[in-house]
Amino acid sequence: MPTAIAVTSPELVLPSPDRHTPTAAVLQSAVQAARAHAGKGYAAKSAATKASTRTSTKAQASQAQSLDQALTEMHTLIEHHGYVIVLCPSSAPPAVLHRLHAIRSVLESDRIALVRSDLPPLGLSVLALQLRQLSICDFSPGVLACAARLLSHYIYAGALLGSVAKLDRVPVTLRSHTKSWVPGAQFAVLAAPRPELVKVGGDGLPAGPGFSTKLLYAAGQLAPDWVVDTLAPAWNVQGCADVALPGDSPRWWATGKLVEFAAAIPDISVLYQLVSSVRREDCHWCGLELIGDRCAFCAAPMPPAAPEPTVHALPRGGT
Repeated sequence: MPTAIAVTSPELVLPSPDRHTPTAAVLQSAVQAARAHAGKGYAAKSAATKASTRTSTKAQASQAQSLDQALTEMHTLIEHHGYVIVLCPSSAPPAVLHRLHAIRSVLESDRIALVRSDLPPLGLSVLALQLRQLSICDFSPGVLACAARLLSHYIYAGALLGSVAKLDRVPVTLRSHTKSWVPGAQFAVLAAPRPELVKVGGDGLPAGPGFSTKLLYAAGQLAPDWVVDTLAPAWNVQGCADVALPGDSPRWWATGKLVEFAAAIPDISVLYQLVSSVRREDCHWCGLELIGDRCAFCAAPMPPAAPEPTVHALPRGGT
């Protein structure tokens, strides 16, 4: 069985492009942790009017049961796949990350890689799809997990926004903030691989990829016409596809008036060549193969390269 690619939300799972690409495993424990975090505010308000002791006891029992289910879920994945790569957005609630670390700690397993990503929701979905495609290739689990960082640099993820007044994940100038209050103003914002913001219709377009890509877009409360008719031709994409908007996108972009988009390499042969071209090393701590400067499973950094030995000239007349 190929290495399992797991995600923390079902909305991060894009449809498989062919019958060979496996789907992603949705960690229900992470989904429940996120829901519990979202409902924490309501629970705090209602605690003052309810019997706090009974509520606390029920909460502890529920958490213990939830942890048992989470351990069973992860153990099953490891038994079937050998290794599990978990993609977790950096924007996820702390409770989600705490739950994932607790699972790994209790299982005492070195076969779980927790890979955090700064990509916006649709971009992270694309990254998960690319790892799913590569999971059926001959890459070792360590190389596949480390490939997440590499592939992130080749995903152009952004959104068309109706307002940037509350956007804090991409640098926004005071001038852009002021323009966002103008009725009908729209902004093209690129979050990855490098942040960029331009006003639609006045400041040009965000810099696009210099290689062949396919564009996915997900419409919120804005029409996708500009993305399809203007951005896609300018970026010379090899096709567009409409997908469902991830539920976390309005929170990530700080507005529901958006069309999220992501341009990425769709060809598995190109992805394979890209990852294969990077030099592989063995992790000095856990022994797994890796690419880059850090192991994705044990987080051990690559040791610095040994300095070249200094060659001293023999003194005149020496032997």
